[in-house]
Amino acid sequence: MGQALAAHPWAYPMLEVMHILGIGLLFGNLVLLEIRLWGLGVALPVRPLARICLPLAVLGFVLAAASGLLMFATRAEELLANRAFTVKMLLLMFAGANAAWFHGRGSLDRLDSAARGLMLLSTLIWMLVVTSGRWIAYL
Repeated sequence: MGQALAAHPWAYPMLEVMHILGIGLLFGNLVLLEIRLWGLGVALPVRPLARICLPLAVLGFVLAAASGLLMFATRAEELLANRAFTVKMLLLMFAGANAAWFHGRGSLDRLDSAARGLMLLSTLIWMLVVTSGRWIAYL
C-alpha cells in the first residue's frame, strides 16, 4: 500500500491536504470550545456548543489519523528514525490522555478551573503536535 501511494504523483500531496484539513477541523473546534469555557460567548450554552464542536473535532482527528497512517506507510523506516516524529507521537498520547481526563471527570458539566486548565493544556499540546509535525520534514 505504501509503495503504491509513493508511486502515484498525486497520492501523497492529497494525503497531506487531508491531514491538514483534519488538523484544522480538530484544532479549530477545540479552540472554539475552549474560548467558550474561558468565558467568552457566554450567551452560547456549553452543552449544545459541545454537541456541535466535539463530533467535528473527532471527525478531524479521524481524518488526520487516517491520512497520517497512510503517509506513515509510505516511509515508515525514515519516520521511525525521526526525532520530531517520535515527539509528535508522544504528544498525541498526551493529548489522548488529557482528553480522557477532561471527559472522565465531567468537565463540561463542571466548568471549573480544572476544566479550563485541562482545555488550555489540550490546546497547548495540539499546538506542539502541529509544530513537531512540521519539524518532521526538517530533521
